[in-house]
Amino acid sequence: MATYDIFNDDAFTLSSLTAAIQAIPFAPGRIAQLGLFSEDGINTKTAQVEQEEGVLSLVSVSQRGAPADGKTGRGARTLRAFTVPHLKQPDVLLADEILGVRSFGTESEVETMAKVVSQRLASMRRNLEYTLESHRLAAIMGTYFNAAGTSVSLFTEFGVSQQTVDMDLDVTTTDVRGKALTILENIEDALGGLSFTGVRVLCGKTFWNNLISHKMVKESYLNTLAANTLRGDPRMEFEFGGIIWERYRGTSAVKVADGEAFALPEGVVNLFITSYAPADYVECVGTIGQSLYAKQWEMEAGRGINLESQTNPLNLCTRPRAIIKLTA
Repeated sequence: MATYDIFNDDAFTLSSLTAAIQAIPFAPGRIAQLGLFSEDGINTKTAQVEQEEGVLSLVSVSQRGAPADGKTGRGARTLRAFTVPHLKQPDVLLADEILGVRSFGTESEVETMAKVVSQRLASMRRNLEYTLESHRLAAIMGTYFNAAGTSVSLFTEFGVSQQTVDMDLDVTTTDVRGKALTILENIEDALGGLSFTGVRVLCGKTFWNNLISHKMVKESYLNTLAANTLRGDPRMEFEFGGIIWERYRGTSAVKVADGEAFALPEGVVNLFITSYAPADYVECVGTIGQSLYAKQWEMEAGRGINLESQTNPLNLCTRPRAIIKLTA
């Protein structure tokens, strides 16, 4: 069995191994944790969303036995087609890359091909999940990515405008609870007769800081059993005005803008959807799309292995007007 002298090889000293363990970049995944998006698979490259606008109308009084006025009360039905984006990540593992290489974290043991392949695929999966989080956050904020990778406005697609509430958090006398009521009422109006179990707000960094330090918010918790919230971790979510507020921890590429927040209703069936299309492999033709695909095949003359991991998710908010954009 091939071994290495770890005491004379600086590349594998304890300090180097410790640094490697610690150097794991943060990847946002809060939206996935909340389970906001309902997931399903489709067997085509295009997903269709059918929308029927129910219309409430007053029924006029008529004489018994007289014909009705002809109003049906049925709303218009529309069908919109969305092309599913294709997210693919390739990699190549050459035989020379693992010849005589010691397994990470061990003193001997030559690395096996299967172990390296598993490590590569795990890294590729993290990248795809990070990208999926970014697409879902975009859907919450009012856009979606088409097959060309272009960001398209959901408000344009559905022919509605975005609702915005200015929270005026830079003014100490602002009635923040009254603002919360406005948010709830706007969501009710947008959902019509649909019920929801609660409202959650995902806050950007500056918005969050202004919110938790606002005079009304702090005074509301003083002299109450919830006053320990003010003394606790300032990153923790809290309830105020019938709404759950939380800081969305993102990255430079995937985040809620610092001075903004987005209020979204929870418990609404199919408000947020993720539809997975099949992979572009022959064996996947006519099958229902899965959330993740991984494939490997040998290179010419056995010089290595080609690796590929892919996902084909369409992430949509089917009622974008129900998501309220808040500014600080």
